[in-house]
Amino acid sequence: MHQFKTTNIKGKPYVEVVERLKYFRANFADHSLTTEVVQLTPDFCVLNALITDPNGRIVASGMAQEDRTSSAINKTSYVENCESSAWGRALGNFGIGLETSIASAEEQAMALSKEQMLNDIRMQYHHMLCEKVPDLKQRFKLEARENWDIAKYESGLKYLSTL
Repeated sequence: MHQFKTTNIKGKPYVEVVERLKYFRANFADHSLTTEVVQLTPDFCVLNALITDPNGRIVASGMAQEDRTSSAINKTSYVENCESSAWGRALGNFGIGLETSIASAEEQAMALSKEQMLNDIRMQYHHMLCEKVPDLKQRFKLEARENWDIAKYESGLKYLSTL
């Protein structure tokens, strides 16, 4: 079994996409890795990477989505990041570099960052609403669940600005 160079993500080894890609190119020269654009807008993209065998049969795929506004690097490179993520997922689904996760290191770091940001937003929204409208405090506590998202936060801020 090949020993891949790994990166530590929350105490678990993760094989970076570049390592998976180098292994694929060195060991599966007769296969191809292509990328299809599923959706591309000025704000986000969805790409699908396909691995095909020498007969043209699809043997693995991997989809990814990136938002232009999700990080500083994505402001200029969201399509490139999306392609790397799609490749990493396809190569992982093909069985290359599976240690503990298929997601890219960037995807995992972004997910952790988004999770923390969402928790911070939930708390900020909770405090703002409770300070602005004390009689809704109990109702808000009952409604505060983990399925809150940025859109709800933004609509809450709009509501608060009207009070």
